[in-house]
Amino acid sequence: MKKIRCLLVDDEPLAITLLQKHISQLDYLEVVAACGNALKAADVLKSTAVDLLFLDVQMPALSGLDFLKMLKNPPRVIITTAYRDYALEGYDLDIVDYLLKPITFERFFKSVERYLDRAALPGQADLPPAEPLMLKSGYRTVRVDPADIRYIESRKDYLKIHTGSGVISVKYKISAMEAELSQKNFLRIHRSFIVNLQYLTACTARDMEVGGTELPIGESYKAQVAAALKNRPAK
Repeated sequence: MKKIRCLLVDDEPLAITLLQKHISQLDYLEVVAACGNALKAADVLKSTAVDLLFLDVQMPALSGLDFLKMLKNPPRVIITTAYRDYALEGYDLDIVDYLLKPITFERFFKSVERYLDRAALPGQADLPPAEPLMLKSGYRTVRVDPADIRYIESRKDYLKIHTGSGVISVKYKISAMEAELSQKNFLRIHRSFIVNLQYLTACTARDMEVGGTELPIGESYKAQVAAALKNRPAK
């Protein structure tokens, strides 16, 4: 396997040292540079090829997330932070994972595995496309491609399936649909809504914007949503 070139950015020397120790235990990772702030990291990225960026959030002069927003073609990013509050804020930046300090090797290794899934390195099989759904709509059976679904809205015993080409109404329980789509990049965020994370364009602790439509996150679903976004599987 080709070595994965890592850039470490953190203003805490002990945090850098710990990451270097973890990386040294995996022979397919290598550290190309370690920086104490985002400005130095920007210089490194101009002159050095980087595959994976381990990025702290709270740093002097420029925060990690603000730095990431400035990059036109950033490498894959794993956030390293002592705070739990950044998963939702950085989700639209396509973060691979969030590592909460102090970082154990076991948790570090899981993040690297997520990176490998995302990077689709040679020798890794692509995930097969999701099977189409065959759903009853009135007297017809309708074939629905899960990849075309933006979100699903529950209306008592009926569901409105919002797709790129229109809305399909089917007689179906939202709990049954949730179970059927649970392994296909879908997430239930409210008693009345399931969303396709592929079309997520913005997110706060209270709502999600999916395909241009703002949908509420139910109070009882907030912890579940935050955990799912933090541990989002590879696309």
